[in-house]
Amino acid sequence: MSADKAPDPSEPIPAATLVIFRHAPQAGSPPEILMVVRSKEMVFAGGAAVFPGGRIDPEDFALAATLAPDLEPDDAAARIAAIRETLEEAGLAVGLTGPINGDSAAAARAMLLDQGALAPVLDRFGWQLDLQALTPFARWLPRGMPEGRIFDTRFYLADLGTGAVDVAVDDTENTHLFWTSAAAALNTAERGDIRIIFPTARNLERLAQFASFEAARSHADATPVQTITPWMEERDGKRYLHIREDAGYPVTCEDLTTAMRG
Repeated sequence: MSADKAPDPSEPIPAATLVIFRHAPQAGSPPEILMVVRSKEMVFAGGAAVFPGGRIDPEDFALAATLAPDLEPDDAAARIAAIRETLEEAGLAVGLTGPINGDSAAAARAMLLDQGALAPVLDRFGWQLDLQALTPFARWLPRGMPEGRIFDTRFYLADLGTGAVDVAVDDTENTHLFWTSAAAALNTAERGDIRIIFPTARNLERLAQFASFEAARSHADATPVQTITPWMEERDGKRYLHIREDAGYPVTCEDLTTAMRG
């Protein structure tokens, strides 16, 4: 689903994104995460490499109320949106249980792209949600974006496990999917081969600290999620974009001349 059509750009748009880990193909290498390159035509983060995700739809809230009444409603709907968007964008059935294989995942993805809601897909394929497979990691609510769009985005972690899995881009909002370690993604951006916006850069730096999904999940479990709203601050004649220092991030500011905001 697109995160680019807001009925009221002055109101935050609820969104969710999923950081999907897999084992590296080479033993002893750091884990890899899935990233997508957004189409350059997209208004928000056009051409940037991001994690799978998008806006939370009304159908996600409805499904959360029906199937996850014990979870906080906004959190449950965000987890469902992250699962749905991942299936749409990459064809991966993460956070779902049942008779799942490559063929059923491909068929479910086609049905989801056609109908735009996850509930009928669950019914058709006999799948269940596994919302506990997603670990809360972060929440970003930037203000003052150049386009005036405000996204209130919840980030989650999930583990795919295997290193042998096929993904395919959806060809609507994204142009490329790739697996990379967090450190390699940062190096690729430093060379100018991919474009990453400020929140993605900070999250990649945070993820690069961990040698396994288990280490990242333990860190997330031990670090309360704090809403991150960057602000500008002048120091020594330069302007910097800052974030709070109590949310688990190793880098908390960047020169405004190099920070990509959207």
